Amino acid sequence: MLDFIKGNIWFILITLNYVIALSAAITILLKNINPNKTVSYIIILIFFPFLGIVVYYLFGQEYRKNKIFNRKHILNQHIIKSIQQDFEFSEQDVKRVDNYLDDKVRLVKLLYSSENSPLTLRNDIDILKDGNAKFPRLLQDLKQAKHHIHLEYYIVKDDNIGKQILDTLCEKAKEGIEVRLTYDDVGSKISSKMKRKLTETGVSHYPFMPVIFSKFTGKMNYRNHRKIAVIDGLIAYVGGINIEDEYLNNEKEMYFWRDTHLRIVGEAVKSLQIYFFTTWDFVSNETFKIDKAYFPQTKCAKNVGLQIAASGPDTDWANIMEAIFTAITTADDYVYITTPYFVPNDEIITALVVAAKSGVDVRLIIPKTSDSKIVKYATNSYLENLLQASVRVFRYKKSFIHAKTMVVDDIFSTVGTSNMDYRSFNINFEVNAFIYDKEKSKILKQHFLDDLIECEEVDYQNYVNRSKFMKLVESYCRLWSPLI
Repeated sequence: MLDFIKGNIWFILITLNYVIALSAAITILLKNINPNKTVSYIIILIFFPFLGIVVYYLFGQEYRKNKIFNRKHILNQHIIKSIQQDFEFSEQDVKRVDNYLDDKVRLVKLLYSSENSPLTLRNDIDILKDGNAKFPRLLQDLKQAKHHIHLEYYIVKDDNIGKQILDTLCEKAKEGIEVRLTYDDVGSKISSKMKRKLTETGVSHYPFMPVIFSKFTGKMNYRNHRKIAVIDGLIAYVGGINIEDEYLNNEKEMYFWRDTHLRIVGEAVKSLQIYFFTTWDFVSNETFKIDKAYFPQTKCAKNVGLQIAASGPDTDWANIMEAIFTAITTADDYVYITTPYFVPNDEIITALVVAAKSGVDVRLIIPKTSDSKIVKYATNSYLENLLQASVRVFRYKKSFIHAKTMVVDDIFSTVGTSNMDYRSFNINFEVNAFIYDKEKSKILKQHFLDDLIECEEVDYQNYVNRSKFMKLVESYCRLWSPLI
C-alpha cells in the first residue's frame, strides 16, 4: 500500500485537489454571487491546481453572510440605542434640506433604511487636501484632548510622522487620558519597541485580524481599510490619509501624494464614534460599558448636512456602493469622480454610461502611474465602454493620486476610504462621509478642476489603437478583478 502511494503520489494529489476544487465550485455556484466572480474562481480552481484552492480559501469566504463580525454587543447597549433614537429619521429634517436636494433626498432615505445612518445637520467640516494639511491639525487636536482619543487606521507606521503621533498618544495616556488605537495587521508596521512603549504608557492597542506573514498577505480579504480618529467625542477625522510619511509631500524631492481628508465637528462625530466602538469590540474582546461621556452634546452652530455610512462584512448591504450608484443615477448636471483604484462592478459601469449618454458631464480621474500593475491593466480594460459613452477619463501625472472623492451637481459630495473597486464595495471595512452642502461641494469641485491641470485626458482613438498584446494583458488582468 505504501509503495502504491509513493509510486502514484502525484496522481493522488491531483485527484484530491480536483475533488476539493469540485466541492468548492459547487459551493460557489450555490451562493449565487456575482457571475464574473463565480467564473473567476472556477477558472482558477480548474486551471491552477493547488494554488486555486489556496486562493479560494484566502479570498473566497463570504464573511458577510456567515456573520462572524457581530455588532450586536455594541449596538444593543443602552447608550448607543439612546443615541440612535435621538437620530431617528425625521421628515422634518428632510424638508429642511429638500428645498435644494431635489431627488438627492433619495440618498438620505437609502442610507437610513440600509444602515440606520442618520442625517445630521449641525456640523462643520474642514476639507484637508493632503497629509501636509491633515497631520498638523490632527496633532494639535490630539495634544488638546481632555477625555479620550480613539484611532482606527488601515496603515500606521512608526516612521517620522507616525512616531510623532504615537509619541503623542503615549504622552496623553500618561496624563490619564483614555487612548485606544486599532490598526490593520496587514497594512501597518509598528516596531516591537514602539508597541512596548504604547503598552507601558497605558495606550490600549490591538491589531485588526492578526496574520502571521503580513508581507505576503497584502491582498487578503476583510481588511480594515477605515481611517477614523475621534477626539473627546467632539472632533473626528475621516478620509483617505493613513499615518505614514508617504502621505507627506516634499517638493524639494519632487515627491507628491495627492489625497483628501475631512476634519468634522458636530453631530456626525457620534456616528464615527459608534463605528469605532463596533470595531473595538471585535478586536479587543473587552467587556466595557459605554457611557455618555463618549457622546457629549455638540456646540456646533454650523449647518452642514452629513451622513456617515460604513460597509463591510459586518453590514447587510453594500451601503457605500449603493449610495454612489444612486448619486450617479440621480445626477442632472455633472458627476466628478476621483479614485486611485478603478475596478468597478457592472452596476457602477452601467450608472456612469447611462448618465453620460443622457447628457450628464461625467469625468473620472485615475492615476497615470499605479502602485499595482495588475490593477492598472484591469482598469484599462474597463475604459472602452466609458469612452464610447462620452465619459471623460483623465490620468493624473503628478506622482500618485490617492483621493477617494465624488461631487455631484454642486449639491452632494462624498469623501472617505472606499475606492471604486470590488474589494472596497464588497470585502473590506470602509467608511465614507456623505455631504449635503453647496459650499463644501463647490470646494471639492474646485479641487477636482485644479487636479485636472495635472492630468492628461485619455484619447479614445489612441486607446482603441493600442496593441492586441496589451488588450490581451488587460483582459487577463480583468479576470482577476474580483480578487484584487
